[in-house]
Amino acid sequence: MATVDEDIAPLIAGDKLTRDEFLRRWEARPRIKKAELIGGIVYMPSPVSIDHGDPDITLGGIFLVYAAATPGCQPSSNATVFMLDDAPQPDSHLRILPEYGGRSRIEVHRLDDGNERRYVRGAPELAAEICLSSTSYDLHQKLDLYRNAGVPEYLAVLLREQQVRWHRLRGNAYELLSVSPEGIIRSEVFPGLWLNVPALLAGDMAQVLATLQQGIGSPEHRAFVEHLQKRS
Repeated sequence: MATVDEDIAPLIAGDKLTRDEFLRRWEARPRIKKAELIGGIVYMPSPVSIDHGDPDITLGGIFLVYAAATPGCQPSSNATVFMLDDAPQPDSHLRILPEYGGRSRIEVHRLDDGNERRYVRGAPELAAEICLSSTSYDLHQKLDLYRNAGVPEYLAVLLREQQVRWHRLRGNAYELLSVSPEGIIRSEVFPGLWLNVPALLAGDMAQVLATLQQGIGSPEHRAFVEHLQKRS
């Protein structure tokens, strides 16, 4: 069992640290499962409720099914990402692999004990967060980080307000993607990635996946797959 080096200071929410020091303190304490560095400040969220966990796994499932039908796309869940000088841990993200034209890459980080860990460096094409409310740091400090780092799309599910906000980076600002009369939001970065908002908020996973399959079967998705295959 790993032991904590007494010479390494604890990881405490609110501390202002460099990313290297943040990782050093966190990696010395493997029992900590969720921690983020946003704007140089350490954030350590509360235990995850079922209200967070259910839509979280649904979004992860959407990304997984979409990636299975789309070459060169890789989903991930709760993975630390090196963005600018910070280290956020999105609930989910979906990226295009570098060999298919994506902008992020894998970086190996060497630990003090000689072991290695792999992290994503750069902005994934899509990040997703389950937010307690619109007052959450996910929609303020973290949104600012994602925008400044150039994350093209940022999907936020607001639990208290029962809203879904899908941000699209245009220039230096985020704009919200429109919702169709049927309640569907369609990604611009990942053609065919369609989200049925009422079904997601109602926990109707069958309808969420049915809508996604419609998107995967669309002409724009077929064209995107051909585009990715050519780039590889």
